[in-house]
Amino acid sequence: MGSDFELIGELTDIEVIAVNLSIRELRRLKDAFGGRRWRKMKGIGLVQFPNGEVRQAELHWYEAHGVGRRKMKVKRVLD
Repeated sequence: MGSDFELIGELTDIEVIAVNLSIRELRRLKDAFGGRRWRKMKGIGLVQFPNGEVRQAELHWYEAHGVGRRKMKVKRVLD
């Protein structure tokens, strides 16, 4: 679906879906942002698309301690 959206409000139902060596993009993440223990996460959030449409969606992103969230994207629209 992509990453052209704005997150509105809080994320819910947050889960870790991969840690460090299980992450395919681990080398790129470390080279670009640093960090040691990367986690791939998923959660549910309300997003607004560029056309103004507001939908509930499943989001995936990467995060690491001291680096924060990076590369958040919509995986699927839920409503």
